[in-house]
Amino acid sequence: MKSFEIYCGQADFSRLAAAFLPVINCNCALACEIVFVDENGIRELNNSARGVDAVTDVLSFPTLEGICGKRIVKSRHISDVDEQGNLFLGSIVICEKRAAEQAEEYGHSYERELFYLAAHGVCHLLGYDHIEEDDKAKMRAVEEEVLSSIGITR
Repeated sequence: MKSFEIYCGQADFSRLAAAFLPVINCNCALACEIVFVDENGIRELNNSARGVDAVTDVLSFPTLEGICGKRIVKSRHISDVDEQGNLFLGSIVICEKRAAEQAEEYGHSYERELFYLAAHGVCHLLGYDHIEEDDKAKMRAVEEEVLSSIGITR
């Protein structure tokens, strides 16, 4: 059965997970986790993972590679199945303070910023990127489609 669960002890992202289902081509239940950290935590992660000694808003740590635009098949990723039987896509880390600052800076709610950062992170877990302009346009289209489907707009 196709489903998507976002594990997060601090916020409910079930609407976001459900909104991603139409854009994910898979044959199984999926999951990811979202963890909130402070500025020091995200800076340390950014430095260790990317070699960038700076605070950032969101980091993604995908477990699967080469899945963007492809059908996700559980049997190809058996070692990435979690305790609930979901295929685990990876982890998203969000800096709460940076999210609050960006919400104020962009003139929208904290909830909108959190949902945007979570959607951005999920896109990365699904293999999307924004280095090249074509790839960036595809990723932004998915983010906007998902967010607008749950009533979260700019």
